[in-house]
Amino acid sequence: MSPWLVILLILAYFGLLLLIAQKTSDNSNDGFFTGRRNSPWYVVAFGMIGASLSGVTFISVPGWVGAQEFAYMQVVLGYVVGYIVIATVLLPLYYRLHLTSIYEYLKQRFGTYSYRSGAWLFLVSRIIGASFRLYLVAMVLKIAVFDRLDLQVPYILIAGITILLIWVYTSKGGIKTIVWTDTLQTAFMLLAVVVTLYAVSETLTGSGWSWPRLVEQSEYSKIFNFSDWNAPHYFWKDFISGAFIAIVMTGLDQDMMQKNLSCKNVKEARKNVLWLSVSLVMVNLLFLSLGAMLFIYSGSKGIPIPDKADELFPSLAMNEHFGMMVSLFFILGMIAAAYSSADSALTALTTSFSVDILEVQKLSPKKAERIRKRVHIAFSVVLLLAITIFREVNNDSVIAELFKAAGYTYGPLLGMFAFGLFTNFKIWDKGVVILVILSPFLTYFFMLNAENWFNGYKPGFELLILNGLLTFMGMYVLKVLKTNK
Repeated sequence: MSPWLVILLILAYFGLLLLIAQKTSDNSNDGFFTGRRNSPWYVVAFGMIGASLSGVTFISVPGWVGAQEFAYMQVVLGYVVGYIVIATVLLPLYYRLHLTSIYEYLKQRFGTYSYRSGAWLFLVSRIIGASFRLYLVAMVLKIAVFDRLDLQVPYILIAGITILLIWVYTSKGGIKTIVWTDTLQTAFMLLAVVVTLYAVSETLTGSGWSWPRLVEQSEYSKIFNFSDWNAPHYFWKDFISGAFIAIVMTGLDQDMMQKNLSCKNVKEARKNVLWLSVSLVMVNLLFLSLGAMLFIYSGSKGIPIPDKADELFPSLAMNEHFGMMVSLFFILGMIAAAYSSADSALTALTTSFSVDILEVQKLSPKKAERIRKRVHIAFSVVLLLAITIFREVNNDSVIAELFKAAGYTYGPLLGMFAFGLFTNFKIWDKGVVILVILSPFLTYFFMLNAENWFNGYKPGFELLILNGLLTFMGMYVLKVLKTNK
């Protein structure tokens, strides 16, 4: 596939995004932060599929099938429970309090130190997550364009191009633009998966719709593990962890909830979340099926699996094993998947830092808008540095690394919100700063020693729950300390 064709495709795609940004442009802070709470719920819901899955799912979930079969579905089924909690508990709370940033709840419940701690936890979490996703985009650009042109372009420059493209269209209208661009990007992502599944199936059997039978009969289609509770992907560990992952990575995440809070009212936001929960089950099955088909194809053709399984899909697609059409859709799908989450991450980082840390809502509209624009540029630079660092240290499946990091950074948010919702206690607010630093370190210490302490037990995604529980217990200690003061 010609690298010049890839460049032309990318330019055309971003031209379309810029057109949408121009049509939805709203430079006011209210438009940037909340979309004036006027987004149709069905548009938000469809767009959130892409934002929830991202480039991590697009590449890493198919790559993960080789080692874990369909075990990831155990986590996805848990998501459904988590989204029900979000729809029935968290969304009514956020709308009742008329929040712009969801971490304002912590200020009302506990105080300023808890509020700022929650915001900083989100900022760190989202910078990590966004850097993983943008790393994948830069990797594909390097393989598809610069390597094929024999250009020795520094990785930081490639990463800079990806960040610049995001900044250009998100600066136009913030969350109002994101809601509509995410819809377009989700459509391209899903179309890319379906087209690739059809092409792989037709290459193997002559029938584009025989892939469900091939996947079902393959060695990769095993979902459930009820036999070994010590295994990282024992069913109940994955299922329960999936529920909490959904709660923290959507319900307690400013990036995801900013879209929900742009809906007209809580009833429409609830429809959005419940529809999303069902959609994600079906969509993740598609991604896992794609992974199985790619491994089946590689095995039948004697194609070696890359050392990093994340590279299997890009390698097969870009080398035109299934024709140029699949290569084109892969590029579109990859960019759409990665940017649908990364662009909203940049917007949410800007919102949280502006509202939670700088408190621009207390300033005049003109000054607040000027500060918000500067923060937007600053976080673009932060993401650029973060994805460059990630490239140097990444040595594992991207999706596993993403959830591993989230277990340490989102866990304290889970504990703080749970303590606020399920108790009426006041706490020693200043102590929260120490607690949210200590809890992740204790969780990491447990992870290092669990296998020796518990007869071969290997912790998985449930580290998130442990981290939240430690924070919850720590909040009770802070309650006792406040009582004794």
